[in-house]
Amino acid sequence: MEVGRRAVGQQRRVEEPREYRSAGPHQIVRDCPWDSSLTTSYTTQLLLARQISTSGWPQKEVSSGGQHSSPEKEPSAAHSWVDRLPARVVPYAKLIRLHAPIGTWLLAWPCFWSIALASPPGALPDVRLLALFGAGALLLRGAGCTVNDLWDRDLDAKVERTKSRPIASGLITPLQATGFLGLQLLLGLGILLQLNAYSIALGASSLGLVFTYPLLKRFTYWPQAYLGLTFNWGALLGWAAVQGSCNWGAVLPLYASGVCWTLVYDTIYAHQDKRDDVSAGVKSTALLFAEQTKPILGAFAASQIALLGVTGYMTDSGLPFYASMIAAGGNLAWQIMAVDLDDRKDCMAKFVSNKWFGAVLFSGIVADKLLQV
Repeated sequence: MEVGRRAVGQQRRVEEPREYRSAGPHQIVRDCPWDSSLTTSYTTQLLLARQISTSGWPQKEVSSGGQHSSPEKEPSAAHSWVDRLPARVVPYAKLIRLHAPIGTWLLAWPCFWSIALASPPGALPDVRLLALFGAGALLLRGAGCTVNDLWDRDLDAKVERTKSRPIASGLITPLQATGFLGLQLLLGLGILLQLNAYSIALGASSLGLVFTYPLLKRFTYWPQAYLGLTFNWGALLGWAAVQGSCNWGAVLPLYASGVCWTLVYDTIYAHQDKRDDVSAGVKSTALLFAEQTKPILGAFAASQIALLGVTGYMTDSGLPFYASMIAAGGNLAWQIMAVDLDDRKDCMAKFVSNKWFGAVLFSGIVADKLLQV
């Protein structure tokens, strides 16, 4: 009888852990029926390892700041509406980042600000021009991503967040990407030709910036400044499209403020990749500023708001413009103070929030124009 009980007990000791295979590791350790002397640190580690391997739990990377932060791929690239497109189209949609429209917004807002500022008093911005510039921003951003990924295909393969990009992962060959780039540029030219001659020449002159930007990260810690020069060209072009020429006293401070804005949001964005960038030999303001990032970004944010104030003065803007400028500045201050630069997800969230900065400022410009007589 005693032998039988002992056999049953041994069987229970072998079989009971199976009931915990669907449970979390903390429940396994807490409720484990084994003798307490076995529940040592080593046993706990074995249980945790077995649970993770059988349940598919993601293992998180611990950042240097002690924060848990999983390596982020392109935002929403893995599961988004683009995956419902025809299979042959999906890699190209992901190449131009259709799943992440924030880049298009960041390119479009300076255009929209400039168009609204150049509009006649008492009038809404030209809807046709807004539509053309919106479509142009989508195409130019896609072309820029294609150029970037062609130049960076070897570097992208070394960075956790970017190694799944279509060219780096081999889903699209460089030759296919080059042909696709030609199509995008052709469509972009079709939009540019809808504008006046001055704007056509001004717009075409930005292509050098678009094609050379991806090279900067190999040679300088300031690629974000060069991106600012590229992404805010619409601050010049929007005014020219409305007026037929540029009022440089108004558009240059607007352009410079946009460059400062880009330095803020793209430095935050670059902090996502700072560990991989070091090993890949990629340079950025995130690495340059390091622990001084927040105070330096605060200085750029203050410069941006000051330059927007100069723009408002040069365009005889009123209270709605300055109110929106202050509100947008508050958004920027919140980003800089609140962001956890060692948390990839938080950096991405703050970066994406810049679409609201652009929207607030645009709303104030439009309201101000409507109130002018």
